[in-house]
Amino acid sequence: MKPHSLLIALVMAGLFAIPLSSQKNLPATPGQLEASKHPLALEPPLEPQPQKLDAAQLRRDAGELSQLAQTVPADINQVAGGKLPKDLADKLKHIEKLSKKLRGELAR
Repeated sequence: MKPHSLLIALVMAGLFAIPLSSQKNLPATPGQLEASKHPLALEPPLEPQPQKLDAAQLRRDAGELSQLAQTVPADINQVAGGKLPKDLADKLKHIEKLSKKLRGELAR
């Protein structure tokens, strides 16, 4: 039984080896020939330009963030009293956007 399975394994290995060896003799395609005519020349990567912070804009955003944040406790008191201010969700989203913007500007 073992010599038979060994023979099958050798035949299968030979069948897989034939296509691999025949691929070595294929001629180059026109695209490969054209690409070989032009050597690959890469330019060095550009240095990242440090961006200047706009201090005036940062102050405006920080001031707006502070003003919005100061109104939240009063809105929460209304929620505790059973009233939901309709602009509270939008106000909290705007606070989050301003916070992310400031954090991103300062992280540069």
